Amino acid sequence: MTYEDERSTNNEYNDDSEDVFHLESGYIFFGSGAKVVRAVLGSSICVCLWDRRLHQGGINHFSLPIATKNDKDRAKYGNVSTRILIKTMFESGSHHEDIIAQIVGGAHREENPNDKLGIENIQVAKTILDKAGIAITSEDIGGNLGRKIVFDIHTGHLMVMKVHKIRNSDWIDHNLTEPDKN
Repeated sequence: MTYEDERSTNNEYNDDSEDVFHLESGYIFFGSGAKVVRAVLGSSICVCLWDRRLHQGGINHFSLPIATKNDKDRAKYGNVSTRILIKTMFESGSHHEDIIAQIVGGAHREENPNDKLGIENIQVAKTILDKAGIAITSEDIGGNLGRKIVFDIHTGHLMVMKVHKIRNSDWIDHNLTEPDKN
């Protein structure tokens, strides 16, 4: 599911020249122009694709590695959302040689070191990108810290902030959900 309808108007990354979007797990974003996408990650993954020729890009955010035929909300699965993101890039004029990929996320909780969900998410993303012939130019994966990311669709720049604790308020941009108080 791709969206551009939830716009943020009150945050540090917004100015008159760009739109800022918060990407929750289970969504895919694609666009061009001055757009910035933010996400908060624990064991989930974001795959950021950028076309250096067309200056367009996309990002997915998935929390589970593999969907089965009966699973609903399939964009929250890496094997589905990563393929959709790649297909969207190709359908929009991108070529293999122009696309670069960055992978972020896949942490595990310190209190549960045996949890393999982050590792499985990382493996799915890498395998699908490799099969599609898309080079991974950057990765900030694994470990036990959460991440807040900001991806610039026009430039392909990705900013990663490591955080010791992810708060509930990090997951949802309250500016998008609270009614205007004016």
